[in-house]
Amino acid sequence: MTTTTAVRTDQEIQRDVLAELDWDAQTQPTEIGVTVADGVVTLTGQVDSYARRWAAERCAHRVRGVRAVASDLEVRLPAAEERTDADIAIAASRALEWDSFVPADRLDVTVANGWVMLRGEVEYGFQRRTAERELRRLRGVRGVTNLIEVRPPAPSSDEQNRRDLQRVLLRRTGTARIRVGVTGDTVVLDGVVRSWWQREEAERAAWTMPGVREVHDRIVVAA
Repeated sequence: MTTTTAVRTDQEIQRDVLAELDWDAQTQPTEIGVTVADGVVTLTGQVDSYARRWAAERCAHRVRGVRAVASDLEVRLPAAEERTDADIAIAASRALEWDSFVPADRLDVTVANGWVMLRGEVEYGFQRRTAERELRRLRGVRGVTNLIEVRPPAPSSDEQNRRDLQRVLLRRTGTARIRVGVTGDTVVLDGVVRSWWQREEAERAAWTMPGVREVHDRIVVAA
């Protein structure tokens, strides 16, 4: 059976991105402008925290038909949210230490003008993502640059990783319609599923594979 997916217009994508921003309580939709050209969404305006900027970008990525997101959102912190670089560095170090999934002793934090830079090494991609997630929510943070390297203790072959992940996806999502490609530290997911949770579960599973640094999720949700 062949599944076809209708191409969405820029107007339809813009409408749905605006609706998603309005639905998500973490964003400030009245402060955000949305334009779409050839499936590429551009976000403009101002937000009062880096966490809100990230949430707005995720809203756009969730909409069906979006090819890419260009974020020109500016983070303007309210006076009450301003923190010194030293305060942010201390808060960041403590946040990493309190997360049991993050090997804080293997990471370095540098802060300049409210921008946090993460360096170090971890064994799993989800540890890299978790560390960044902890820091982007901190007060006073204007942005995060994640330079953490993912280095598995004993890397397997690409083909072995592909087969292992394929079995995990079948077990977790109940569908064999997801195709997996593995090249070094990069995983590509492709195919068609019936629900959004299957797509999200597939991406989560890919991030838990040792050594993964990038996951390209090209799975289409279509009933």
